[in-house]
Amino acid sequence: LKARGLTDDDIKKIEAALPGVFTLEQAFGAHVLGAGKDLLGLGFTQAQIDEANVVICGRMTLEGAPLLKPEHLPVFDCANKCGKGERYIQPLGHVRMMGAAQPFLSGAISKTVNLPNEATVEEISEIYLESWKLGLKAVALYRDGCKLSQPLSSSGSSDKKEAKKAEAAPVALAAVANPAPSRHERRRLPRKRGGFTVEAKVAGHKVYLRTGEYEDGTLGEIFIDMHKEGAAFRSMLNCLAIAVSLGLQHGVPLEEFVDVFTFTRFEPQGMVDHPNIKTATSVVDFIFRVLGMEYQGRTDFVHVKPEELVTTSGPANLGPGTTGIATVAEATKHEDEAQTSIFAAENDKRTTKGSGLATGANILSKHLQDMQSDAPFCNQCGHTTIRNGACYKCLNCGNSMGCS
Repeated sequence: LKARGLTDDDIKKIEAALPGVFTLEQAFGAHVLGAGKDLLGLGFTQAQIDEANVVICGRMTLEGAPLLKPEHLPVFDCANKCGKGERYIQPLGHVRMMGAAQPFLSGAISKTVNLPNEATVEEISEIYLESWKLGLKAVALYRDGCKLSQPLSSSGSSDKKEAKKAEAAPVALAAVANPAPSRHERRRLPRKRGGFTVEAKVAGHKVYLRTGEYEDGTLGEIFIDMHKEGAAFRSMLNCLAIAVSLGLQHGVPLEEFVDVFTFTRFEPQGMVDHPNIKTATSVVDFIFRVLGMEYQGRTDFVHVKPEELVTTSGPANLGPGTTGIATVAEATKHEDEAQTSIFAAENDKRTTKGSGLATGANILSKHLQDMQSDAPFCNQCGHTTIRNGACYKCLNCGNSMGCS
């Protein structure tokens, strides 16, 4: 050891550690000598280390001991393999022992059936079946090595190293064949960015929504402020805004957030003083309705569509340089388009009328599946409602909730 670079102080530390170790690797560990002085690092081969282990630390088994006959060994068998030995109590031996004691006990037996690491599903099934045949009230199984925190193991450290080497090749090939999904790098916003601010009241509670945009106009961050609410509620909204902003900057589509957070229901909820959204089931619901409308052009959950505002707007809403004649012409154009779409829908109804009840039932089933996951109970008859556009409708009594 001295010829390989160890000092007298190192050797004293090793000798002091030997009485409390099971293998030489533990006596030469980093906690004893420091990093870089293990047996392999000193130039010993694994075969030399294993041979020294047997001489110095023993085999940790009685198998092969002199003066012991083979018929004596079963008396010393343990639940798992010991050291370099191969013997252990067979799993069914545990079961039969409990079967012999169970008739004398009123409760179950707290005893674990130990299995080797290579136990198969069929062997485990056989143990449960045999336990039932013997009338056991309970049975617990443990397969060697199934927990990383296992304090005792039937295999030595060298066996584990060889097993890891054998597993490394197929794992590496699998990683090449099925590469892990790449993480999206964070796309940071410019220091100076645009956006908009929305001020509204949800059930009388004022809320401010502010957005930050990239150069191409896509959404990159949001800020939510309700300055008159409690600190806990305000802080939770701020944390939600930060989480959503980080998600957007790491590539999560806005559509995912809109689909998840619209129609979430908690107080405050109720009427909203917004040009397009008139009611909301929560502050979060209102925020993501606005984001879906502004950045995705979605109108399926708004009460007044943006184009309807243009159609019904008067001279007071005209921009600079426009005239009332242009507004009337634009309104007439929208009205003609609306009439055309109504006539087309009526023709479609006449064409498909009588095509069979099965098709209509399938359409209704799909509609109910998509719409009633978050719907409340009807406040008139108590029947489950379905989502009807941006509001809710009862199919039992016809009552409409949240809309006129």
